[in-house]
Amino acid sequence: GSASVTQGIFHFDFVAPKDIRLAYGKGKLSFYAKTTDKDKAGYNADVIIGGIDENAPEDNRGPDIQLFMNDTSFIDGGTTNQSPLLLVFLEDESGINTSLSSVDHDIVAVLDDDFQSPIMLNDYYSTELNNYKKGSLEYRLRHLSVGRHTIRVKAFDTYNNASEASISFEVLDDANLVLEHVLNYPNPFVNYTEFWFNHNKPNENLEVQIQIFTISGRLVKTINQNIQTHGSLSREISWDGLDDFGQKIGKGVYVYKLTVYAPDSDLKAEKFEKLVILQ
Repeated sequence: GSASVTQGIFHFDFVAPKDIRLAYGKGKLSFYAKTTDKDKAGYNADVIIGGIDENAPEDNRGPDIQLFMNDTSFIDGGTTNQSPLLLVFLEDESGINTSLSSVDHDIVAVLDDDFQSPIMLNDYYSTELNNYKKGSLEYRLRHLSVGRHTIRVKAFDTYNNASEASISFEVLDDANLVLEHVLNYPNPFVNYTEFWFNHNKPNENLEVQIQIFTISGRLVKTINQNIQTHGSLSREISWDGLDDFGQKIGKGVYVYKLTVYAPDSDLKAEKFEKLVILQ
């Protein structure tokens, strides 16, 4: 669990998992604390633990599990790079079981139904600050093959109720810079729109240029901007409908060219789309 410290004082709650041995004996509580410029660690081995709470509230429901790839804007079936970041969000009224003494009650991921090679995720999980009921973890998948993949995650609460969730994703070749789902929103618009696109270079600096042309091919606006996204979706670039001289351009249909350059991998890609301006 994670707790905030105020003037040296802190407290936190948790539900001990059923996997802990029932015989009475001394338990060990380990602590780690940090500030902006120092950290401390220690433990307490004097706490007595054991037995069972006969009046514990009933819980027959497993954890709620949410899965994403690279960032929380990811939609099931979307595209990723070849080493995407698996994001897992867990919530349960009784807390999540991460006990090292548990037997088959771990947080486990299985890639492409390869049950012979499960990925143990207990050590990557941490709770929200001052809240043992919610938490999350991040796990980097490495060098996946190009194509469709599915990953399943199973988790237990401290009562050993289980839940499972899965997500599918399409891995794109890291040797290419791929642009998908290029659009501007809203479209049509009057005086504000955002340019959205998906790419396969999360966490890389991208040099983005958007050029807006009339249907006859005259350039009226150029936007240059550096962006860096944690995931595959970019929606950082907006436009107020003014030309390069600050003048409002007329209503009608325009063509825009999206050009993206990734300096880290020395890759470039471009796409053309249309937009409509209303008066």
